Amino acid sequence: MKPADHPGLRRIFGEAQKIGALGSAPLSEIIEHAATFAEALPDGVTSCVDLGSGAGVPGLVIAIIRPEIQMTLIDRRAKRTDTLQRSVLSLGIQDQVEVVCGDVEVLRHQERFTHSFDAACSRGFGPPLHTLRWAVSLVRLGGYVVVSEPPPGSPDRWVDVDLGSLGVSDPTRLGPVALFHVEHF
Repeated sequence: MKPADHPGLRRIFGEAQKIGALGSAPLSEIIEHAATFAEALPDGVTSCVDLGSGAGVPGLVIAIIRPEIQMTLIDRRAKRTDTLQRSVLSLGIQDQVEVVCGDVEVLRHQERFTHSFDAACSRGFGPPLHTLRWAVSLVRLGGYVVVSEPPPGSPDRWVDVDLGSLGVSDPTRLGPVALFHVEHF
């Protein structure tokens, strides 16, 4: 089954759209875009944190496509994390997915989260530079960060960023996402 046809994801994201917690793009497009995050994560990744998970995009989609990956979905809004927790239960993936209510800026300094994940992902968390900096603080050395990119043909937003000082490689563009390798802290 294609992820875009997954009835549980379509129901959850459809409900999120009704209450304004997810954009108005067609659900199949939202799910297919989120699926590119799962496809970008290299083999061997066993843990991933989704920054600013909101309605669960891309975290829930990654969990469905890549059941070998333990997902941690972080959002600072309790209403969103309550809904996410219900979504996780309704999808039957509670052994694979943890939902955390908290501010990434604070959590990234806690021992439990600092450099604890194989990968981090973000669909629309915040300004690119902050997103990358905070993601790197959560990912172990040798891990990966996957972020959503502007449409093809847009200016390269990383060209003037000293990525080496952030501890990451130059990005590899994989369709609508960019993959960074964490090389040092």
